[in-house]
Amino acid sequence: MPDILVVGSLNTDLVVQAPHFPLPGETISGGDLQVIPGGKGANQAVAAARLGANVSMLGRVGKDNFGDFLLDNLKSNSVDSQLVQRDDASTGTATIIVDANGQNSIVLSAGANGKVSTTDVEHASPLHHKLLLLQLEIPTLTVLRAAQLAKENGVTVILNPAPAKEIPDELIALADFIVPNETELSLLTGMDVNDLPSTEKAARVLLERGAKHVIVTLGSKGALLVDKKTSTQVDTFKVDVVDTTAAGDAFIGGFATKLLESDSKLSDALQMAVQYGCACGALATTKFGAQPSLPTKEEVEKIIK
Repeated sequence: MPDILVVGSLNTDLVVQAPHFPLPGETISGGDLQVIPGGKGANQAVAAARLGANVSMLGRVGKDNFGDFLLDNLKSNSVDSQLVQRDDASTGTATIIVDANGQNSIVLSAGANGKVSTTDVEHASPLHHKLLLLQLEIPTLTVLRAAQLAKENGVTVILNPAPAKEIPDELIALADFIVPNETELSLLTGMDVNDLPSTEKAARVLLERGAKHVIVTLGSKGALLVDKKTSTQVDTFKVDVVDTTAAGDAFIGGFATKLLESDSKLSDALQMAVQYGCACGALATTKFGAQPSLPTKEEVEKIIK
């Protein structure tokens, strides 16, 4: 039985590099179109698998060429895809523009991801794993049901609330770890998040809503780990940024994998897992594309040493 189950999205990313994001009504010239496997769920599954974790993916793709493409990619990355269904809807896509600074702008078309249901989770009865990874590119009710079943079976839940949207307090309370970036944290709490004090203040609002631990990814500033007693900033690693796509997914895959491996007491294990996640996220920004940028275990160990 795989140690990590990812319930989430699988997308085909249609990526173009451009000098800047187009203004309303503006047409600009970009580079060649690239077709790359993505989706926050699949990204996190592949991220953990490349680091040596045993991973299973639950989701939906279409009965089209993009669906074949994504399933073949999971197989090539040693991710168990038995719980990925084929749907009459088209495979989910993400249209991504990457600017000259490596920042990205994304438009999602959910497709089959929007059909992932509570019944899918219940019929699969898959929740005999150690960790469950969740995001918000599939229906919120499905995410909630997966978290409920996980807690009933003693499975640790990691929730990445992305793309940011309103979610019920019950889902926040079911998460052992909730991992937003600064923008997502601001949208979740309705608070300005622009420095470390405001980040910690907003994170504590999520704790008040039931979260056990909040880990805020801060890009080049690393991450902030907040629980009811403490707040710890963990620095990241300096790299030359090419493309930030999937950096957050790389962080979560790394954090989850290292958390599984650790036999230290919880506070030490969390800090080591966050540092490992920061290394994974930093390395992901040094390459173009979502899953092509996700680092291997050897690459992460090298940058840490």
